[in-house]
Amino acid sequence: MPARSWRGAHAAFVLLLFWPGVAFAAGLDGSQLNAIWGLPFAGLLLSIALFPLLAPGFWHHHYGKVAAGWALAFFLPFAVVHGTGPATLGLMHALLEEYIPFIVLLTALFTVAGGIHIRGNLHGSPGLNTAILAIGAVLASVMGTTGASMLLIRPLIRANDNRAHKSHVVVFFIFIVSNAGGSLTPLGDPPLFLGFLKGVDFFWTVRYIFPETLFLVGSLLLIFYALDAWFYHRREELLPPDPTPDTPRIGFDGARNFWLLAAIAALVLLSGFWKTPVAFDIAGARLGLPGLVRDAGLVAITLLSLKITAPGVHADNQFSWAPMAEVAKLFAGIFLTIIPVIAMLKAGVNGPFGGVVSAVTRPDGTPDPAMYFWATGALSSFLDNAPTYLVFFNTAGGDPQTLMTTFAPTLAAISAGAVFMGANTYIGNAPNLMVKAIAEDRDVNMPGFFGYMLWSGCVLIPLFIVMTFVWFK
Repeated sequence: MPARSWRGAHAAFVLLLFWPGVAFAAGLDGSQLNAIWGLPFAGLLLSIALFPLLAPGFWHHHYGKVAAGWALAFFLPFAVVHGTGPATLGLMHALLEEYIPFIVLLTALFTVAGGIHIRGNLHGSPGLNTAILAIGAVLASVMGTTGASMLLIRPLIRANDNRAHKSHVVVFFIFIVSNAGGSLTPLGDPPLFLGFLKGVDFFWTVRYIFPETLFLVGSLLLIFYALDAWFYHRREELLPPDPTPDTPRIGFDGARNFWLLAAIAALVLLSGFWKTPVAFDIAGARLGLPGLVRDAGLVAITLLSLKITAPGVHADNQFSWAPMAEVAKLFAGIFLTIIPVIAMLKAGVNGPFGGVVSAVTRPDGTPDPAMYFWATGALSSFLDNAPTYLVFFNTAGGDPQTLMTTFAPTLAAISAGAVFMGANTYIGNAPNLMVKAIAEDRDVNMPGFFGYMLWSGCVLIPLFIVMTFVWFK
């Protein structure tokens, strides 16, 4: 398509987002929808999977336009079929209450972590690499999977910049730091934070899925060490000289950003603990005061980090906005095209995906933890794991006190499925795609969409099967 036509499509997409006539009701009845409305979402997923393989040059320059095109492919036909009456209620809900807070938080973490440079040349031996992954797993539940990923991925890549085989290092980093490590607190991963907002105790997950997390992370570290040692001791691994010069000692540049990371965590916690009826209605979207304060604070932290971080720190980190831009554009398309899919799931047994919902219930009417684990996990692998968590949280009754006690195994299964299985694909969790983009920006030959799924299928799925029989039977 000519550049002028693409610019026209972009302009139409922007107008569509704010035009009062084309939108969806927030209370959309998914039971009245046909599964065909999920095709644009499926098309976007296939585009993410296939274009980098079949047309990498086109995808590199036009992935944002492809995402915009799939969003238009959903909204324009929907407006024609269902009319423009609902105005912007549902669309503005998706943008203002979900996408914008999501991107604001990711941008703050990306910027602040990108302002911290771990000085010194680490040498990527199997022991050092495993230690970095273990440290990242611990940090992920304290500063979030995104914060831990952005802090450690650059020094990890730099430590292995002379190795011929290093894509597996980044793949296991995504498994452990970008996903599994964030399972112990609401700060770790968005699904758990949503559970916290719904009334789940802050320390509930660390009490109830710590054994599962320890098993998964421990197993992955052992598998990684064995695989990395095999690659490392092959002769060709030792031939290239290390392009990064050694320095007298290891240290941190831009360490003031650690205080900003603590401020981000405090703002996220504040928005969960602060209860107030004060809210503002913007085009049908209801924005609570705690969320607005959080997002305004995150924007301020982002700007402050850019101001106080020396340009040399960003240069040493090879800091670039390209990974953040890729995530923002692709997830804009995902958040918009996913709307009817989530609505159809929320319709439960009366919706087009009723078979999925009914499969998680035993014949006697009680929830089946094993099925909740796999249903939540399978959908979290391809859908956004936060709304998927909420769908099955509500399917299991939606009462936090009952789920934390009587049905604790079910809530544990939902929590574990949403967090752990976000590692199954690049789009299962936002840090996955960010880490991939950063690695490719530094010339790491990452596996494609299906190649990554082959890794997760061979490594993660067998571990999930073991977990099912041990904890979720």
